[in-house]
Parts: sequence; C-alpha cells; structure tokens
Amino acid sequence: MPAFRRTGLTLAIVFSLSLGLAACQRSPEPAADAGSDAASQAQVEVRPSRQYAIEEFIESTGVGGASFSADESRILFSSNKSGVWNAYSMPVGGGEWTAVTSSDTDNVYAEAFFPNDDRVLVSRDQGGNELDHLYVIEADGSERDLTPGDNLKAGLMGFSHDGESFFVISNERDPRFFDVYRYDAGDYARELIYQNDLGYEPGEISPDGRWLALGQTNTTNDSDLHVVELATGKVTKVSEHEGQAQFAAEAFSPDGQWLYYTANDQGEFAGLRRVNLQTWEHEPVRSADWDIVDAALSHDGTYLAVATNIDGSTGVQLFNTASGEEVALPDFPAGEVRNLRVSRSEGKLAFYLNGDRQPNDLYVLDLAAGGEPTQLTTSLNPAIDPADLVDSTVVRFDSFDGMAIPNILWKPHQATADAPAPALVWVHGGPGGQTTRAHSALIQYLANHGYVVLGINNRGSSGYGKTFFAADDGKHGREPLWDTVEAKKYLQTLDYVDDDKIGIIGGSYGGYMVLSALAFQPGEFKVGVNIFGVSNWLRTLESIPPYWESFREALYQEIGNPETQRDFLIETSPLFHADKINVPLMVLQGANDPRVIKPESDDIVAAVEKNGVPVEYVVFDDEGHGFSKKKNQIEGYGRILAFLDTHLRGSAPADPAASE
Repeated sequence: MPAFRRTGLTLAIVFSLSLGLAACQRSPEPAADAGSDAASQAQVEVRPSRQYAIEEFIESTGVGGASFSADESRILFSSNKSGVWNAYSMPVGGGEWTAVTSSDTDNVYAEAFFPNDDRVLVSRDQGGNELDHLYVIEADGSERDLTPGDNLKAGLMGFSHDGESFFVISNERDPRFFDVYRYDAGDYARELIYQNDLGYEPGEISPDGRWLALGQTNTTNDSDLHVVELATGKVTKVSEHEGQAQFAAEAFSPDGQWLYYTANDQGEFAGLRRVNLQTWEHEPVRSADWDIVDAALSHDGTYLAVATNIDGSTGVQLFNTASGEEVALPDFPAGEVRNLRVSRSEGKLAFYLNGDRQPNDLYVLDLAAGGEPTQLTTSLNPAIDPADLVDSTVVRFDSFDGMAIPNILWKPHQATADAPAPALVWVHGGPGGQTTRAHSALIQYLANHGYVVLGINNRGSSGYGKTFFAADDGKHGREPLWDTVEAKKYLQTLDYVDDDKIGIIGGSYGGYMVLSALAFQPGEFKVGVNIFGVSNWLRTLESIPPYWESFREALYQEIGNPETQRDFLIETSPLFHADKINVPLMVLQGANDPRVIKPESDDIVAAVEKNGVPVEYVVFDDEGHGFSKKKNQIEGYGRILAFLDTHLRGSAPADPAASE
C-alpha cells in the first residue's frame, strides 16, 4: 500500500519519477469472383498479429526522472535497462547512454546533478525495504553515503537557489519523525535546521532556505498546512477552514514571497492558490472541474507548471507566471505529456510521453528556439507492434446504491460477441489510490492474451471529488467491496465477455479487496490474484513502519483502531474468514515488504490450503512492496497468466516459460 492515503494523487511534476508465439492470424482470403481476372486480393490483418512472451513485454525499457547538468549539455535519469534500476546520463541532443551507477542487486534512482558541477546525487534502499539513503557520486565515480546509519530513511528535498547547499530529510534522530538538514554542497558539512518534535510532515522548502512548509494529517480526508520561519522557529497556520479539506504545499516562489498550495476547502476539487508570506493573504491561481494535483515553478519563476487529474488522465499545462498565458506544449497523437522539468537557465524543458501503448519516453525541448522536441529514448521493445496493444477507455456503471463508479477498461482485440473473453476486475492500491490511463506492461500482457481488464475506481478512490474520496471511510470489506461485485455484473453485460469466467486481481489494498471478495462474497468471482495484500488488519496496523507515525491516527480512523476496535477489524480481515474461500487463489509477495509484511501472505496461504482449493504462492526474496526487478517481473507476471489460463480460462498455460 502506498501510505494508504495521499492528499490527492501523486503525479510528480518536477522542476528542480515466456508466452508461446502464436502464428499470425489473418482473416480468410475472400474467394475470387469467377468472372474476374484479378490475381489476388489483399489480406486484412487481425489484431493482435501475435501474442507476445512476457520477456518481450519486460524487454521494454523503464525510464524516469530528469535533471540537467550544470552546463545543460546532459540529462540525468533512471532506467531499468540493465534489469535493475540505475542512474544514467546522456546528451540533451540524443546519443549514447553513460552509466552513472552499475548496481546489479539493489535499485538505484537518479536524484539530481549538482547545479554547479557534474557530481550526482542518487538514492537506494536495500532489497526493497524502503530505508532509502542518499549518496553522492563524485566526479571520479566514487560513491559516498551522505546519510549513513542503520534503520533510517532519508531523502533529497532540493537545492538552494544558488546551488551552494541542499536539503535532506532524515528520521535518524527519531524513527517516527523526519528532521530537516542543510548540507554544504562543497564539503557536505551539515546542520540540523528543523527538529521535528511535533510529528509534522516536512514539505517544500523555500529556495533561500528561510521557510519550510509543514503538513499535518488530521484524517485521511482532512489536513492542515503550516509554514515555519526557520531562523525564528515561528510556525504560522495557513489552512484555516471549516469541515474536512485537504491542503498540500506545492512550491515557494524563488523570491521567498509566496507559497503555492492546493486545497479543496472551497468545493469538491482541489484548486491552486498562493499565500503571501508577509501579509498571509491568500489569492487564487488556477482552478478546474477536476483536482489540480501538482504545481511547480521554474528556477527563476518564469514558468508555472500545473497538472490536473482529468477523469483518470493527466493534463499538464505550462504557464508564463507573469502574464498567466499558457505556453504551448508539443501535441502528440497518442500519449500524455507528463513530468515536466525546466532547466535552471529556463531555456530547456524535459518531459515524458506516456500512453496505453506508449511506455515512458524522455524528450527535451528548447524553449527559446522552439521547434520540435528531441526524443531521447525509445522505450517500447521494437519487437512489439504498438498496434497489437490496446487503448483503454473510461466507462461508468451505477453501483448497488446508485453511486456512479468510474473505471478504466482494456478490451482485447480478439474479444468479440462470437468469441467472448474471460475478464478480470482490477483493484488499485491505496485505499485512496486510482487506476489511471497509462502504460502497464502487465495489463497489456493480459489483454494481448485475451483477457478483458476492468480497472475499477471504487468509492474511496482519488480523483473524483472529496465526497467520493470519503465514501469508503470505516466501510472496508463492505461498500467498496460491493462495488467490485457490481463491476463484475457490469462486465457480464458486455457481449464480448464470457460472463462465467470473471476473476479479481489487485495489489496492496487491492490485494486486500481480492481476499475480501473471495472470503466475504464467496461465489462471485472464479479466481483471485492477490499481490501483497493485507489479510489481517490487526497485524498490519500494529506493524506499520515507525515513520508513518504522523498519520497513524488517520489510518485508525480510516481502517479501524486495533486497540479499541479489535472485533471490527477481525470482522473485516479476510484471514479470520479464510474458510469461506473456495476458489483458486494466487498470492505474490516481496520478502522485504515493510508495508504489508510477509506473514500477511504466509498466513492466508496456509489457511486457504486447508480448504482443498488450488493455492499458488510466489515469494521474491529481493523485493519489497512492488516487483521492480525485470527477472522477478518476468517470473511473477508469467505465472499470473499461467494461473489464469489454468483456473479461469480453463486451458493449459499459454507461456511455456511460465510453467517451468
């Protein structure tokens, strides 16, 4: 589970994240007219032209992040090209990649070039345990841990405006709370500039190092925003409001005069506002009929980037801050522009293109010269024909109580009324996450092999207003789950779905929903695939990482309090009702997962095995909350398809490698 809930949807806009090969299928060649002298007629290709092996999907390259070098001739990014994530750089005009790190075990993520030279900051944890450290890669390639110690979690907040220092959060002093340190960019000497004794959540820091934004989670639907003047320690609350509302810091202006923030206290959706740090007066900046989920200012404040969550898609806009006029971004026939970064000179723009049939690709645009952007990466495996992949659509159905439930639907090319396909209800994590329109290797793999996938955004999901977001509070295992049953009924209305072959799949909180569906609604779904899902809320809530302390009480209000609501949590935990699970179950788990620990999966597997139904259990010893290494994705995703082919479709595994 991401930290169960987030204020809005994290869609980072950063300025400163083997199947057997089926023969090509073609439609029958039309019979020639007896009276015609035509030699032949063209064949029409049926999609997909073939079914791809899981290795071919995972061969596509993952890329993320972007940071310009000091002279803006190179760009730094992360990629799993080698099988695990490492940091790379390449010329902004395109060319060969240079490996900055070369780990073959733990994932390493690029954070930033130093602003005044070509040193690099990177982060990594240990086997997916999420205890991230921050490292510097020196000019000679040597590495130094800037946050040494055991059992701590640290992260980069950003550089000062002059580039002479940078800011880091760490929970080394108190495992429950994150303090803020300033590091000298030359010799790495550091000082504690904010000691967090009250459990706030450090957010943005002003480029001059004067101000720090602090979040305060009250409930999963209500939060406050404070600003502390670091020199004096004076804290000012800037989120006075009535009722429940969420506030989140987005960016300080370069001159330190304004804090830009999002808030949904004035309606269903979050708008962008700013507060003057001298007068504490507020003024609107941008609003939409959807949540504005991210905003960022360029280095000198010339540009403001805004991201809006528009019905499961990401809409990104770039504005001239002074005039308010929109700056035109490149227009692509497929995919969405995401993750903008403007260089420190404000002359170059880096961004990603992502879509259903388009994995992340990195581009650079010269803002001053204009023209066409330069494509730096080609992520989709060239062995895959993009036309064989599928585009998602947004669909809605009315649930049991009339509430409209939004979904993202992936329909296989080969699913027709004459050849109905098996289907899956896909449940996202969270609980307050959201299934969005984006490239997913696993979903495209399933669709390519003939599975309809309906990504349900059940009540409690982000992106559809704060009333919808709050509609699952204290109701887990009931109303949100009942939405998934209605999703199955919706799938049964589609003539291209085999209405007797519908399963349920999900990860994290979605995995909990899978187990709940099988335990609390037996007979509704034919199979379940649980990817590191909660089976016992009592244990999960009692074992959350110490650095979640700032929102522990909010989790208790959302899910239940293990000290005062034990009976309720037992009632809503599938483990205590596992004797009702009477259909095939698959469970996948990372051994180092700090959020949903391995005993959650161990216990549900042992309990369901007693029922005499097929249970398959896959554990990865080098993963945490999510499977990030290519070798594990190949094994895990391949085995999911083999499981579904055997127990849902009712055929032998299509992927020989998956059954080995």
